[in-house]
Amino acid sequence: MEINSIGIIGAGQMGNGIAHVMALAGYEVRLSDVSQDTLDKAVALIERNLDRQVSRGKISAEDRDAACARIRPTLDVVEVAQTDLVIEAATEQEAIKQKIFDGLLPHLKPNTILTSNTSSISITRLASRTDRPEKFMGFHFMNPVPVMQLVELIRGIATDEETYRACLAVVDRLGKTAASAEDFPAFIVNRVLMPMINEAVYTLYEGVGNVRSIDMAMKLGANHPMGPLELADFIGLDTCLAIMNVLHDGLADTKYRPCPLLTKYVEAGWLGRKTQRGFYDYRGEEPVPTR
Repeated sequence: MEINSIGIIGAGQMGNGIAHVMALAGYEVRLSDVSQDTLDKAVALIERNLDRQVSRGKISAEDRDAACARIRPTLDVVEVAQTDLVIEAATEQEAIKQKIFDGLLPHLKPNTILTSNTSSISITRLASRTDRPEKFMGFHFMNPVPVMQLVELIRGIATDEETYRACLAVVDRLGKTAASAEDFPAFIVNRVLMPMINEAVYTLYEGVGNVRSIDMAMKLGANHPMGPLELADFIGLDTCLAIMNVLHDGLADTKYRPCPLLTKYVEAGWLGRKTQRGFYDYRGEEPVPTR
């Protein structure tokens, strides 16, 4: 099963990063979103990030130009459906993802592989609602995609070996490393990472430490490159809460109960860097803790 073209649905933080690395690896990319403005911003960001790689000597100017030429932004879902591999990279809400796959199904080629970049939602359940559960799997990139070396490959209960091998070959071509995960809530990375972040929020909620002391303690005491609250802001507090809810609902264990303070920040619309406020306020020259 040879893959030459990649369709990406969602041109946000994850989608534009996936388009970047796929185009740089030589794949023809169709990048789709519901908004032309979002597509324009995504392409401009990809170009800036490629320019940065050129300035640092990581790629040549010729590589950059060739990668840019391989990315075709489109509002037409049919163009995306006609690729060899589709990666859904929309927001972490199952209803939205399901609607996207429903719209794709009538236009897919017979051998097109469907994948989701979901960080926590059941691959088996998403796949079961399509016409090709054997050609469906999780393709979970880490953020920021051009920098992070890991990709989680998650097989649903029906995913066949050929589909897995085809996706593994794509990861190899990207120069990244694949971690194979079973289809249980939040897979590997977020099953371990999100409870740590949630516990850091509980530590803040209970007054054990403030934002700065908690992050400093984990950076200097555990040698983490970012503190857990700083990392939560980078990921997006809405995404963190969504994953914790998946863990709590899917495993029925109180240790995964989302911290009420995390819920409160999301209700306030303080989602982290993308809204300029989360556990830190990013509206000034330097981030300032909000607690």
